Amino acid sequence: MKTFLLAMLAAACAALAGCNTIKGAGQDIQKAGSVIENAAKRDK
Repeated sequence: MKTFLLAMLAAACAALAGCNTIKGAGQDIQKAGSVIENAAKRDK
């Protein structure tokens, strides 16, 4: 589980590094949240 969280954190950092606007950052954060939420539902 720790490996998964570290991978997600790395992916979120990479996505945020590519943002050029606040709107883009919000969309990237929302996508990362969706991925984490789906993973949590799958791992129940």
